[in-house]
Amino acid sequence: MGARNSGVAESVDRELVITRIFNAPRDLVWKAFTDRDRMAKWWGMKGLTTRVLELDLRPGGTFLYVMRMPDGREMCGKWVYREIAAPELLVVVHFTTDETGKPIPHPYDPNLPPEMLTTSRFREHAGRTTLELRSVPINETPAQRAAFNKLAGAMEEGFNNSLDLLDEYLAAL
Repeated sequence: MGARNSGVAESVDRELVITRIFNAPRDLVWKAFTDRDRMAKWWGMKGLTTRVLELDLRPGGTFLYVMRMPDGREMCGKWVYREIAAPELLVVVHFTTDETGKPIPHPYDPNLPPEMLTTSRFREHAGRTTLELRSVPINETPAQRAAFNKLAGAMEEGFNNSLDLLDEYLAAL
């Protein structure tokens, strides 16, 4: 991973790995991940609305968003871009924040690791795109790593929920 040389400690117990194939060219899938307006249309979970506060696509830049639940509660998150090799590779550190972008404990389980390193690889074959997403906790305590290992299945379900929305978004284009 691109961040290994940056002094970030990665968990070795469990890695969240998701592979999805989209019936869309890689450039289009890449734009869906890197364009502010496109991210607002699909990022999040079914039934939520997403508001993009910032998307600055460059190493060190950020993607800051707010997801609003049907009951009015909001949850914010932030990505910090570590490595970008368009349209093949996107490496980000992501974490839960308040609306200003200040890191906060995860609202559903404060025992979860404060940061996750996610590497997304985009490969095209015959007009279709394979996305391989790998996510690991970083800078976590042993207790936070254990919480991640315990909840990895639910986190995978959440990622897949977002990727289902991406699939629907791409199919509608």
